Amino acid sequence: MQEPPDAIQDIAGVVFWTDNLEEMVRFYQDVLGLRLHSHHGDFVAFELKPGVRLNLGRHSQVHGKAQDPYRVMLHLKVGDLVAFCARLKEQGTVFLREPARETWGGWVATFQDPDGNILQ
Repeated sequence: MQEPPDAIQDIAGVVFWTDNLEEMVRFYQDVLGLRLHSHHGDFVAFELKPGVRLNLGRHSQVHGKAQDPYRVMLHLKVGDLVAFCARLKEQGTVFLREPARETWGGWVATFQDPDGNILQ
């Protein structure tokens, strides 16, 4: 069945608003290893795959760490979760949960970015 032309087709990206842009960019680029797509002063985009971006932006209404970091949780896919987490730990990343197998069979680890946003 063909989707109607006005249907949502995919996710184009996610934005984390911050007042801590420099540290957030360092974390996502240098620690997580995301590929920089563009840097326009107060707005930075990383390309996760063609057409999908994770964005960081400075916002005048955002101050300090995330107040409700469990509200939205970004899930990232990696090839070797244990090796990925070991590299992040070496760089000081705070883990809320070590890599572990879920009851449904997949592996998950939970950690925080510099603003306290929770990622898996």
